Amino acid sequence: MKANLWAYLAGLIFGVGLALAGMVDPAKVIGFLDLFGTWDPSLAFVMGGAIMVHFVLFRLITKRASPLFDARFQLPTRTDLDPKLLGGAALFGIGWGLAGFCPGPALTSLGAGSVSAVVFVATMTLGMWVQHRTATSSPVLSRPLSPNLRQPNAS
Repeated sequence: MKANLWAYLAGLIFGVGLALAGMVDPAKVIGFLDLFGTWDPSLAFVMGGAIMVHFVLFRLITKRASPLFDARFQLPTRTDLDPKLLGGAALFGIGWGLAGFCPGPALTSLGAGSVSAVVFVATMTLGMWVQHRTATSSPVLSRPLSPNLRQPNAS
């Protein structure tokens, strides 16, 4: 129960931050992506701030022997780029550019009753379901991406 409360509070802070930064406004996001039109660079500062916070905190947190609410850190070990990863990244970028939403801000926008967010989240959920069904039904696509999870050094 305690871990769920912390997860909820972290999600709430994240959602409020997205809203304050303008990430939940598709017009602002599309303006940021419109490099050859009326480009709005303000979201670059939002992303830069997020990257700096992550850069510092990731290193501090993974120096711990274990996370607060789990027995060990569960971090990916793969470093290669495969067609599924590249294709997924391309689809994510296309969806972001067309809709002006990525998953986090879209979920945050649901709270405001945004119709476009409802449509985006519904189609995103459908896409996740289709991916899950096709990945688990194909022996080639259903192989585990990373059976081993590494434990960061506690130094």
